[in-house]
Parts: sequence; structure tokens; C-alpha cells
Amino acid sequence: MDKLPSIPSEEPRLKRDFDQMVFINRNLTLENIRCYGFDMDYTMAMYKSPDYESLGFELLRDRMVSVGYPHELLRYTYDPSFPTRGLVIDTKYGNLLKVDSNGNILVCSHGFTFLNGEDIQKYYPNKFIQRDDTDRFYILNTLFNLSETYFYTCLVDFFTRCSRYTNLEKGFQHGDLFMSYRSMFQDLRDAMDFIHDTGALKGCTVKNLEKYVIKDPNLPALLTRLKVTAKVFLATNSDYSYTKAIMKYLLESNVKSGNEKESWRSYFDLIVVDTKKPLFFGEGTVLRQVDTNTGKLRIGTYTGDLQHGTVYSGGSSDLISDLLEVKGKDILYVGDHIFGDILKSKKRQGWKTFLVVPELNKELLIWDKKQSMFEELKRLDFFLAELYKHLDSGSQECPDIIAIQTRMKVLTHRMDMSYGQMGSLLRSGSRQTLFASQMLRYADLYSATCLNLLHYPFNYHFMAPPVLMPHESVLQQSTDFASTELTVTNNIVKMTRN
Repeated sequence: MDKLPSIPSEEPRLKRDFDQMVFINRNLTLENIRCYGFDMDYTMAMYKSPDYESLGFELLRDRMVSVGYPHELLRYTYDPSFPTRGLVIDTKYGNLLKVDSNGNILVCSHGFTFLNGEDIQKYYPNKFIQRDDTDRFYILNTLFNLSETYFYTCLVDFFTRCSRYTNLEKGFQHGDLFMSYRSMFQDLRDAMDFIHDTGALKGCTVKNLEKYVIKDPNLPALLTRLKVTAKVFLATNSDYSYTKAIMKYLLESNVKSGNEKESWRSYFDLIVVDTKKPLFFGEGTVLRQVDTNTGKLRIGTYTGDLQHGTVYSGGSSDLISDLLEVKGKDILYVGDHIFGDILKSKKRQGWKTFLVVPELNKELLIWDKKQSMFEELKRLDFFLAELYKHLDSGSQECPDIIAIQTRMKVLTHRMDMSYGQMGSLLRSGSRQTLFASQMLRYADLYSATCLNLLHYPFNYHFMAPPVLMPHESVLQQSTDFASTELTVTNNIVKMTRN
């Protein structure tokens, strides 16, 4: 019998840089994957930030002014340091919220004014929201939402400051006109739909692809290698003409020197546009063929077998599985939309999932620099527990923890500000955000880019790190912090290692 390799006593060195790594929530063996599916926008087609968000913001701002909003709004420009994904708009009070998986409020702003604990409790007595109340709370999960998030903040800021309008609890009064936060939000959504449905955003993108779209020669290399071992399909909500323009730019004008140029369609076994995700993962829509010469849809429902080189429109995930002759568990789907791509494909179809999180490289860089703050937060939390360790229900003693709590708040704020004004996409201090909890629950794998699959063999076994439950981690915490001493002098917390 062959001997197993010995396990090194020291922690192994990483063979890949952090920005090349794929991170694992659940075990997954690439050798078992028979089919790879890809979204297009912000997955294969990565847009340049903040240029692309600035474009979306300007189109949105101009549209709102054109339908009657004050011209003073034109002075606002996009600030990439403010918004992050996963925030929640409260359409009743106009607040922008960052919450955890249970709906507990981590951060709250009204326009560009951040509210403290007492002010938050005036709106939310329990500092908690029912996020299932989708009529009131709107979750901004996509990268396309960043410009929308920021412009809504600008709207609230403008009307709050403008002397022509009277501030009321649920909106603004101007003479006989009342404008609620809810109606402002609906106008914003209508404007957002307008710039997408009319092709305004896509038109500007296609006219200046080099400015807005990242072209990486590793994309055709990845797709070529994947097709050797599995089937590959593209499923995008974008229409055919836009998909063609983007994919030609990424694949046909992006081939490494010495390689033969191929049609962008040849990289896929199946191409589906206008999928209308997340509906695509449920009942879906009619599956039709696209005339690739005119871009128009052919009449009738397509009921035949898979034809290579053919482009389809609509359909459903069940039809995709039938055409490609694969089961849900055999598919690894790669996308950036936590709800439309990842959650629905996992819950409804049982697909394996790979979430693209472009913000991850920035998050990793800051985490590496500021990790000492997080370690201090953990130690402070441990010392809070130690203060109460020998007290029980009969104890009259009340430990003074004000200095420790103050220090924890300061550390949390400093950590958040390292990422931007609304903090990290994934956490606030030691608490994970709603986005982070959904990512951990529904994404089997996640990474900053799908191209990081190139750094792994296609028989690789991704193994999730073991996670200790709270009762299992007690001994580990006691060992980690046993040699640390905490002192409080004049309400200033100081920790030293013995």
C-alpha cells in the first residue's frame, strides 16, 4: 500500500497569490462537473470601475431631470467611495441601511448624514427591519445598483437641504405638492428601467468598449480549456445584439498572438440570450431561435435538439439541462448576481455555484492591512466574557465595561472607514453583512474573477475549511488569548501580551 504523504507541522505556504485564489464554502470536485455555465455582465464581461458606474449615474441623473426633477441635481457627480453592494433602501423613511442576515441594522444613513444609535431607534425602535417586507425594503444586490444607490442618496440629500421643501417624516412638502420617499424611489426605478430598456447604457458602452470593458486574453484561454473537459454555455439577460458586440470584443479581438482567430460563438456549446433571470430558473419563458444575421427572433417555440452555433432566446434552466443532456448537480454556474444567478440556481435547480465578487481584491488588500484591528476586536470580546465569567444569577456586582464597549465601537468605525463610507461589502466590525451571509449560504465557490479557474487543474478537489461551532471554539479562544492582559486606565483600554 502506498504511504500517504506526511502532514507538515508548519502551515503550508500558499502556491497562489490571494488575487488568484478561488475560495470555498462547500466541497466541490471539478472532475465531476460536466457543464460550465456563465453569465455575461460583470462575470465574463468585467466593466471598468468607477468609469462604468459614473456612466450609469450620469444617464440616471439626466433622465430624472428630464422627467421633472430639479436641475440642481445636475451638480452631483458619482463618488465611488460611498456606495457598496448589498445595502437596503427603506422606501418609507428614505434611509439607506446596511443590515446583517437577520435584519439587524449595522449602519444607517439619511442622505449623506450617518445616524447614531439614538437617531436610528427613532425610526427603528429595535434597530431591526423585516427584510421580507419587499414592498418597503429594496435590496441593492447588483453592481448595476451602485449608481442607483448613490443617486438615491443624492436625492435625499438635495431635498433635505433645499429650503424650498419642508422636511416631513415620510417625504417632502412643497406648497400643495407632497413627494414621498416611496414615490421618489419608484421614479428612480422607472428611470433605471428606462436607461436599460431603451439601450441607452448599452449604446454608450458599445460606442466606447475600450473605456468601459476590461479585455483579458485569459478569457478565450479559459473557455478553450474548459471545452476540452466539459460543455460550456452562456446564459445572459442581455439581448443578442449587445451580447454579440461584447463577446466579439472579448473573444475575437482578444486572441493571443500566434493563435487562430475563431468566432465568439465557437467557444460555447449553447448560447441563450434574453433569459429573464431569475424567472429563467423557474417557469422560464418561450424558447426561440435567434436569426444571427438580423438579430430578430424566429417565430414559434423551438422544440428540436441542440444545434451548435445556434443562438437561443428565453427558455428555462430545465430546457438548458435537456438540450445539454446534463443534470443540475453536473452544472457549475458562474455569475455575479447573488439573487438572480446564485441563490435561484442553487435553491430551485441544485446547480453548483460560483459567485464572482469583483470587490474581493480590494477587500482582501484592506483586510490584510487592518487585520490587527479585527484581532483586537476578538480579544476585547473575549475579555468581556472574562469579566462575567465568575458571576452568576445571584451576583450583585456590575462590571464596568463602558471603556471596552467604546473601544470596540472605535475599532469597528475605523475598520469600516478603511473600505469606504458605507464600509465593507462583507462585514461591519466582527459582524457579517446580509450579502456575506447569502454568499456563504448559496455560493459553493467564490472569487474576484472567473478567470481564477485557470490557476487550478480541472480535476481539482475544492475542500471547504472546517468551521468550528461556538461551543467548539471556546477552548481555542481561551488558548489564543490566555497570554494577553487587559488594563483600563482613565477609560483607555490597553492590551499587552505576557
